This record gives sequence, C-alpha cells and structure tokens, in this order.
Amino acid sequence: MRYHNITKDDMLNGDGLRVCLWVAGCTHACKDCHNPITWDICGGIEFDEAAKQELFETLAKPYISGVTLTGGDPLHPQNRADIGVLVREIREKFPNKTIWLYTGFLWEEICDLDFVALVDVVADGEFVAELKDVKLHWVGSSNQRVIDVKQTMETGTVVLHKS
Repeated sequence: MRYHNITKDDMLNGDGLRVCLWVAGCTHACKDCHNPITWDICGGIEFDEAAKQELFETLAKPYISGVTLTGGDPLHPQNRADIGVLVREIREKFPNKTIWLYTGFLWEEICDLDFVALVDVVADGEFVAELKDVKLHWVGSSNQRVIDVKQTMETGTVVLHKS
C-alpha cells in the first residue's frame, strides 16, 4: 500500500481532533475531486513500518479522537488487504479510538468485507459535483452518506451518524 500524507491534527474528516492517512489509489476519478493527486495507485510513498509508527505515535496521544482513512480510496481493490490488516491492528492497539473510513464505494458494495465491522463510521459514495453541498458535515455531495457502522450492522439497515 502507498500513501501521500499523514495529517496529525485534522478536524475536517470526522469527529474531534484526528490523525488522517491519505492512501494512494482511486478508481472513481470523480469530477472536481479535491484530491486527484491521490488517484494513482503507484503514487505517493510506500506505507512502511516507519510510516505506521508515525501514524500510531500520533494516534496514541490522549487528545487525538481517532484515525481517518481517506485518500484516494482506502478500499481501492489493491488496498483492501493492507487496509484490513491496518484496521485490525488499530482496533487492537487503540480500542477507545474511533476509526473513520472514506470510500467512493457504496456501503452495499463493501459491508461484507470482514474488517468493515471494526470501523466506527464509513463515509460512502462517489463525490458528484452536481450535488455538491458545502453545508454538509464530513462529505462533499448530497448523495454521500456518513454511516454509523455498529448501528447499521445491528439493525440491518443504513443508520446515519449523528453530527
């Protein structure tokens, strides 16, 4: 897996103060994407042990609410195995931190991935420029959803995260 950046003090991509991992690779190529540099699966740099250590050291700080996996698309087919391993490790080492995951795939396409149940919130759906809405929390267009994973798994129907 490759990545472009680790943001250590993000307040825009989830509840609270977060650390964000900007993963390389996206198949969606949304019109007016705010981060097209991350589309190339071969772009960025290798997510190696040093990068993981940097992510975990930031995540360990008591004032950090959790981690947000974004990009690109963390669920690009070539990223899924590595993201699954990373999500499991984060959940094990940091059980009280929240995990948010942004993806252009729909919930219905990814809910069966075994590690998704370990994520707290999934922001799903491609960005659609014609549906852009600057009043929305955490997403850019009105077709996208901010999904409470635990409640959705329990009820079997999509439950939106309350902002």
